[in-house]
Amino acid sequence: MALSDARNRMVARAAREIEPGMVVNLGIGLPTKVVDHLASDFPVCLHTENGLTGIGPTLPYDEANRNLIDAGGAYISTVKGSAFFDSAVSFSLVRSGRLDLTMLGAFEVAQNGDLANWKIPGKFSPGAGGGIELAQKARRVVVLTTHTDRAGNPKLLETCSLPLTAPGCVNRIFTDMAVVDVEAGRFHLRELAGGVSLEDVVKATGAEMVIPDGDLPRF
Repeated sequence: MALSDARNRMVARAAREIEPGMVVNLGIGLPTKVVDHLASDFPVCLHTENGLTGIGPTLPYDEANRNLIDAGGAYISTVKGSAFFDSAVSFSLVRSGRLDLTMLGAFEVAQNGDLANWKIPGKFSPGAGGGIELAQKARRVVVLTTHTDRAGNPKLLETCSLPLTAPGCVNRIFTDMAVVDVEAGRFHLRELAGGVSLEDVVKATGAEMVIPDGDLPRF
């Protein structure tokens, strides 16, 4: 499914968070789209918890090897040096702290970095999956999410109301409206999306933000 312009800008901006030589996990949902914003020769090792390191661009159905999917079920390709393994090895990589960065989706993020991304009570969930360990063990955790839910309610909050995936784990949040860092128990606004005003972001955020003086960078 094609992303909206705002979400596509968000994913493209998040891709710039990846530095050469990193080992990076791309979580289910919006993070899996990041691979399509990396140059084919970009020197990074992308990891998916269902058993692959070395992920190439996603492929359309008629071009894909339909045995080759990421954790979200998208058809992906391999690159030179790709490796396949079972879940035990995959999560050994996670648990041993070998991930420089993980990119995860979210239902809610609290200003102290708490993450809720696996369960909305009353709605079906297949379980927490690998999200708990990814959030706890990666050296850096960033979130890709819309700034509000479908009803317009903020996802960036003083305190999460949904079951937590992991406490105090989120370092940075990319939304369709802004880039926000979590530092010292508060949200710090870093960048604004094109066409979005500061007032828009403040209104859409369910907690106080630290806003720097001067003009904010745009993405």
